Amino acid sequence: MNIIEKLKWRYATKKFNPTFKLSTEQVDQILQSINLTPTSFGLQPFRAIVIDSILIREALKKAANGQSQVTDAALVIVFAAQTKVTKNEIETYISNIATTRNIPIELLADYKTMITASVGSWSDKEQMNWAARQTYIALGQLLTTCALLELDACPMEGFEKTQFDAILGLEEKNLVSTVMITIGKRAVDDDYQHLTKVRKSIEDIIIRK
Repeated sequence: MNIIEKLKWRYATKKFNPTFKLSTEQVDQILQSINLTPTSFGLQPFRAIVIDSILIREALKKAANGQSQVTDAALVIVFAAQTKVTKNEIETYISNIATTRNIPIELLADYKTMITASVGSWSDKEQMNWAARQTYIALGQLLTTCALLELDACPMEGFEKTQFDAILGLEEKNLVSTVMITIGKRAVDDDYQHLTKVRKSIEDIIIRK
């Protein structure tokens, strides 16, 4: 597998084949990729909302300036950041570490104190911005995963977030939408697939010290 060739192959797909369906295995790999995303402290302060309902997709499409990817892609996932990380969530996370790694929870006391002190020192806005940045780590990992699976994908920010939040009922879940991704197979007449990638040179983008 040549990962660079796979990354050259991928592009932000503008037009999907609406008849293409993902296999159960492909969907599982996509969801596992999201769950395996590295996050700050390992707290995973976001949710990935899989949009199965056609009616919800239609509503989201209207809130996304009518972009066809929202209804034509085989899979639509909206990433939503938590507005706040509670002490209870941190305690649950520490307990999960102890159980998963089979270690006494007492040995994690200092780590728990460090996380609580760090996250707890941030304002609500800082916490939300931090959580939002974690969703973009997940997005980046998922784009690479799709390329390796030879699935087309398009990261999308062009939507009315307050409308998305209302449609998906995110406010009562203490979540805010940040970005979404549409996944499937490119339509044969999507002209964007034939365009040569435009990037800076390696020398222009990389700084060595």
